[in-house]
Amino acid sequence: MTNPNSLTETLQWLEEMGVDPTIIGDTPVDRFKESKAQALQQNAMSTKSTPQPGVSAPAPQQTPASLSYLSPSQCQASARDLAAQAKTLPELRKAVESFQGCALKKTAMNTVFGDGNPKSDVMFVGEAPGADEDRQGLPFVGLSGQLLDRMLQFIGLDRTNYYISNMLPWRPPGNRQPTTSELSACLPFIHRHIELVNPKYLVFVGGTSLKALMETTQGITRLRGQWLTYKNPNSGFSAKAMPLYHPAYLLRSPSRKREIWRDLIFLKQSLSDTGNA
Repeated sequence: MTNPNSLTETLQWLEEMGVDPTIIGDTPVDRFKESKAQALQQNAMSTKSTPQPGVSAPAPQQTPASLSYLSPSQCQASARDLAAQAKTLPELRKAVESFQGCALKKTAMNTVFGDGNPKSDVMFVGEAPGADEDRQGLPFVGLSGQLLDRMLQFIGLDRTNYYISNMLPWRPPGNRQPTTSELSACLPFIHRHIELVNPKYLVFVGGTSLKALMETTQGITRLRGQWLTYKNPNSGFSAKAMPLYHPAYLLRSPSRKREIWRDLIFLKQSLSDTGNA
């Protein structure tokens, strides 16, 4: 059973951080009634779609050749070619939007490319867009994004002096974890994205971006609180890099807030020592 005191402390902490924790409406919703209504609607649609006697069914739509199945290695090779041709961030965005090697694009509402100051020395890379990000087409604008913004404001950072993106530009349905093949297909794009922004400091927001971009199996717990060296496998670009707990994880595990605060102070001191904060 969840400790009521723990829940109260978490809500108070979110309010202190400036994040509105009210994510559930006041109006009760009868989910059983909804399910029944949806079932009746689907049954009606199924009845309408059943071909009548003597009437031929419509011919199935042809799948464009560009959308035909590609192996994971072919998807990554296609992404690598598209990414390499992009010389600017606008060109890279167009390359991402034209990419047909990731099925997530078909279910997403928007391509979530990046936000903030692309000329900044600091770049944050998260995992994938959520529902709010998918609707708005911007990274980290939902509840966890609000929390991240507030935390970074405490060390003098906002989206005028840092840049932020994600490993994936499209939302996985239901906010599920990205698959290995999805990350692999889009990996060349984020490598090129980082190279074009050309940051001095790279912050991995969450374990997914840390493991994928550093090609490591070690998690944040082992690698936090220190500078690592990120190296682009497709070029000679490198940058200092550090991991940071994802704010979504922090919302689930507020006991980690002491650790993330230490990591934020570590980041601020490092930026101050080099004149970047």
